[in-house]
Amino acid sequence: MTKNSFFKIAFLYFWGILSLSAQVVGGRNSYDFLSLSYSARATALAGNLITVRDNDLGLVLQNPAALNEAMHHSATIQQSVYFAGITYGHAGYAYQLKKLPITLHGGIQYISYGKMQRRTSIGEEQGEFNASDNAIVTSISYRATDKLSFGTNQKLVISAIEGYNSIGWASDWAAMYADTAKRVTFSLVLKNIGAQFTSYAKDGKKYPLPFDAQFGMSHRLKYLPLRFSIIGHHLHRWNIRYDDPALETESIIGANSNTNNDKVTASEVVDNIFRHLTFNIELLLGKKEVFRIRAGYDRLRQGEMGVNGLRSLAGFSAGFGIKIYKFNIDYGFSSQHLGGTMHHFGISTRFSEF
Repeated sequence: MTKNSFFKIAFLYFWGILSLSAQVVGGRNSYDFLSLSYSARATALAGNLITVRDNDLGLVLQNPAALNEAMHHSATIQQSVYFAGITYGHAGYAYQLKKLPITLHGGIQYISYGKMQRRTSIGEEQGEFNASDNAIVTSISYRATDKLSFGTNQKLVISAIEGYNSIGWASDWAAMYADTAKRVTFSLVLKNIGAQFTSYAKDGKKYPLPFDAQFGMSHRLKYLPLRFSIIGHHLHRWNIRYDDPALETESIIGANSNTNNDKVTASEVVDNIFRHLTFNIELLLGKKEVFRIRAGYDRLRQGEMGVNGLRSLAGFSAGFGIKIYKFNIDYGFSSQHLGGTMHHFGISTRFSEF
């Protein structure tokens, strides 16, 4: 196979993925837990951080190309306190191969939905049951040059809901370009490419995974200890605005028509563009950056979870990170909507430092 043929086949393969994966509405995908932020640092930065390459192993599920030799013998535990007794997290360990520019990671990401009531079709109680999703993750990154790296996450997904089970496979593919002299980074990540192997349903019906194409850039200012990032998500689909039922009217023939779709205004186009973007800043304080203050904004979450006529912090997030002795401790706070917030905690260390 010639080099030109290889690139043509690769282009057609990824174009096919982008063409087939156009779902962002909740409830239409399987294994949606894979789309959550599994890093307390990322949660504080609007739930997305694919544009930083340092010694933070918690970012490997965000961008496998960020995995590098500075994470050698590092371990991390990330735990989130979600809503209604739901908890999820990530635990992982990294190892740098000797004499090769290859770094490995092994870990697990998990979510527990807690206990739920089992009832008959007429509401009779039949005890409780548990539900959970888990993914066994293996990661590998290759440092092609001082500036360019590639990486992949491979995930074996195991899901159990009462007596129903499903097994699947998901993978992330990423490329990262980091120029330390100019203090800029660019990243491209294709997340959750894969499929269900077995389905929950008796008829064997399977659903697509929550695919996401992301591209981002970050820049650290020259004279201030501040780094900002702009990250685009769901780039494979143009329209991710919610079809608001409040804008629907009943026509004379009984069918619903959405006045919002009759004519697309300039403000709606601009709003749709910004719903594809997250913004975050990180202030790096101290001689060795031992204390960090973080904040982020997600326009999509604010647009989807805000309530008309009421002010809320939906879409805003904040947090901090601090290094104490040999441990990096992170906290992230994210306002999801008026009814609740999310708290995320993380702790990491590098065993070679002991």
